[in-house]
Amino acid sequence: MSSLLNLVGSDSNPMFYIPWYWHAVIGSFAFGLVFMATEPVSGSGTNTGRWIYGMVIGVTVILIRVINPAFPEGMMLAILFANLLAPVIDHMVVMSNIKRRKALYNE
Repeated sequence: MSSLLNLVGSDSNPMFYIPWYWHAVIGSFAFGLVFMATEPVSGSGTNTGRWIYGMVIGVTVILIRVINPAFPEGMMLAILFANLLAPVIDHMVVMSNIKRRKALYNE
């Protein structure tokens, strides 16, 4: 995501030009990644849902940091948004598995 925003660029916002590896060490990203995003109670419960949950957090952090340079600490806000979406993600994953199994056994 960061590499894509590097290509788009902006003359008025220097945050568009930050390399992807800088986002891993700026602010509370490491703390949020290790301790907050892996918390099992409010995160997704399915394995596929956990991957989607992590991608939602990563993309949201980059977007918050780059689009709004006044708020570089976007990790906790991104985790909050992903926690709101976690039940929806799990529901969609479970429903897709049910649909796949129905198609498999109805043949």
